[in-house]
Amino acid sequence: VQLQASGGGLVQAGGSLRLSCAASGSMFSINVMGWYRQAPGKQREFVASISSSGIINYADSVKGRFAISRDSAKNTVDLQMNSLKPEDTGVYYCNRWEELFRSEYWGQGTLVTVSS
Repeated sequence: VQLQASGGGLVQAGGSLRLSCAASGSMFSINVMGWYRQAPGKQREFVASISSSGIINYADSVKGRFAISRDSAKNTVDLQMNSLKPEDTGVYYCNRWEELFRSEYWGQGTLVTVSS
């Protein structure tokens, strides 16, 4: 499975960005797709996820500001980020986990920079 993320960039605080991730390759139907981020000097952290059955989870720090969605037919997952804060700055990684073989895949990351 290959994951291709796009949509990062530079935005002022209070602005919005939309990240997209497209999955390709041999995939299984029961899965979870999501986003993680890594700020400079910090560990990678969970941001949001959505399962193939539609269950959504968010990190407390982004609840009410970010919205995750997916198109299972196209194998894509999007992250709409609103009211961005400087602390949202980091490299955002797309992630896919598949239940059948408990496999996990990562995209290459896309940089989001929020200026104050």
